[in-house]
Amino acid sequence: LVPPMAFIPAAERYGMMPLLDRWVIQPAFSQYATRHAPGAAGTCSINLSGKSICDDGLLAFVLGQFERHNVPPEGICFEITETAAIANLNQAATLIRNLKAIGCRFSLDDFGSGMSSFAYLKHLRVDYLKIDGGFVKDMIDDPIDHAMVASINHIGPVMGVQTIAEFVESDAIIAALREIGVVF
Repeated sequence: LVPPMAFIPAAERYGMMPLLDRWVIQPAFSQYATRHAPGAAGTCSINLSGKSICDDGLLAFVLGQFERHNVPPEGICFEITETAAIANLNQAATLIRNLKAIGCRFSLDDFGSGMSSFAYLKHLRVDYLKIDGGFVKDMIDDPIDHAMVASINHIGPVMGVQTIAEFVESDAIIAALREIGVVF
């Protein structure tokens, strides 16, 4: 077995990520109906790489998968890392706009890890902010990390975006997140 952090950098380096992302999307859509009863609410989150965001054929592929597998668009949440979205801002904004128009949701993953997170957030109409786990895991002991989590959480409701925390690993972190109103 090869762990993801060993093969994903190689797949990115050799331009294989759009193919890999499609390899994930197709079975996820195919299995959606078997994992969610008709009419039952359920969300399948699918990570997209930066290279896939720039893939001109991705939108048509995804739309074809919706049609082929009869998956409700509101049952799919695509996750894009903040750094990939910033690096491909126009393509990311276009993809998000087109897929949200049919009902898909988007999560901006690892939010807070980029250099100008808040500036770019205005251009990406996502549904969720996933606060970078690097801030969350140390927020009990580090007042700066606590302030970062709180400030990210504060901007969410102003923009109509729900915040989610990564690396929630203890009851103390759960309590601190609840205190500032983060959904995890």
